[in-house]
Amino acid sequence: MLLSAFHDTVLSQYDLVSVPLAQLGNPTPETPPVADKLMKLVRYFTWFVLLSGVMAITYAGGRFAWEKWSGSGLASPKMVAGAMIGGIVATSAGTIMNAVL
Repeated sequence: MLLSAFHDTVLSQYDLVSVPLAQLGNPTPETPPVADKLMKLVRYFTWFVLLSGVMAITYAGGRFAWEKWSGSGLASPKMVAGAMIGGIVATSAGTIMNAVL
């Protein structure tokens, strides 16, 4: 009852149909102020991830050869698999970020 009184007294004074809605034009896109520095940081991070992946595969391969030659237990196949999975994740993240940008 209180809401209907409010509706009848306050809201009926404003004709909501005749009120023009705010119209926005087609704004021109502009880059954020620090976009160039952010993109430079993303590029450095991408190179770091790729370099660390190559180094991990190289290290795991060398360790695999050492373990095979010395006859000790093989723990490096897990390292190779982990480095390959990490590389797949890193590569997928770069592709997704390129699609977003």
